[in-house]
Amino acid sequence: MRVLKEAERIFQEEDSTVESVVGGILKNTRESGDEAVIAYTEKFDGFRPSSLRVEKEAIRAAYEKVSPSTVKTLTFAAERIRNFALRQKECMQELRYEISPGVTLGHRLLPMESCGCYVPAGRYPLPSSALMSAIPAKVAGVRRIAACSPAGKAWNGIHPAVLVAMDIAGVDEVYCMGGAQAIGAFAFGTDTIQGVDIIVGPGNRYVTEAKRQVSGVVGIDMLAGPSEVVIIADESANPEWVAADALARCEHDPHSWTVLVTTSRSLAAAVMSSIETQAPLLPTGEFALRSWKNNGRVLLADSLDEAVAITNEIAPEHLQVMTSDNHTTASRLVNFGSLFIGEYAPVVFGDYASGPNHILPTVRCARFSNGVYVGTFLRVCSFQEITAEGAAALAGPCADFADMEGLFGHKRSAELRGR
Repeated sequence: MRVLKEAERIFQEEDSTVESVVGGILKNTRESGDEAVIAYTEKFDGFRPSSLRVEKEAIRAAYEKVSPSTVKTLTFAAERIRNFALRQKECMQELRYEISPGVTLGHRLLPMESCGCYVPAGRYPLPSSALMSAIPAKVAGVRRIAACSPAGKAWNGIHPAVLVAMDIAGVDEVYCMGGAQAIGAFAFGTDTIQGVDIIVGPGNRYVTEAKRQVSGVVGIDMLAGPSEVVIIADESANPEWVAADALARCEHDPHSWTVLVTTSRSLAAAVMSSIETQAPLLPTGEFALRSWKNNGRVLLADSLDEAVAITNEIAPEHLQVMTSDNHTTASRLVNFGSLFIGEYAPVVFGDYASGPNHILPTVRCARFSNGVYVGTFLRVCSFQEITAEGAAALAGPCADFADMEGLFGHKRSAELRGR
């Protein structure tokens, strides 16, 4: 492997400042509840809501603030995300079987009672994240779905497209709040907000740190970092399309990154040239180009075998395959958050409306975890139903185990059932 372009800037690990700032916000939110959340909303978002909860009238009014085509697009995406979640749920089955006479084992699939969906709104409003977080929860059967998003000065509250997306997704409660204080409110509860069982959704480093600190008080989906993509491409790939996909990822965040892994030196050169050409055509091009220069990498592999090995080691959030034999290449890839096979499958389709979820593991966590899906909101809870006949067969071995471990109360409990 040869490196044709290295990242120009290596971001250092965050120091303890974020951890301590977030810790203070969470402590204040736990102690002061609504008062703290409203104060932080005014401080960080420049808007002081009269109430944290967004009432139904305001949500209905949001439909009048967006175009009919926006509602149509959100509905289209929601239907596909819901369809995929339903198909996933069909694959998850409850279990009940008799392992031996009188001993019946199994598990039940139990939805969580409540969830909190965090919808970011920093650099851009993200109605897509409202759909991706709330719809799988609804399909799983979560009884109470709360969602929040930071206020925008221009809208005197949550962006109307985000409110509409929350409504289409089936959110039960909407709150105007963001940042670490929103995570704290969902975790600990306030006078206005009842605490939840799990918090899902992407966010900035303060939101991510807050999720880390409340994990255990509530469940969380993951600790996500900036968006990332690896593109595997050979000489058959269209360099203009590869460049466009790279810029699309880089416009997310100053820390977002793209890695091109290719077997073709000429393709690599053409992609890098096309990125420079395309960036000035985008309103976000200057930002995306800076992110590409700071974080983008181009790696020249000696073969597709080496390209696959490099990519499996990177374990990216998004993984695109654009080769002359896409399916063979894709079949050998094992570490990724979501896989996009073929030149007609850019990550942007997965960001919005192809169907699978876009809340995915980053920073190599795809080696051991998956993205948000309907199963995120389901608990697989085992059971055992045992008759006298079944107990007679288990009592002896279990009493022996208890004796080995020196747990004589356990031994007596087992022996009583074996009489």
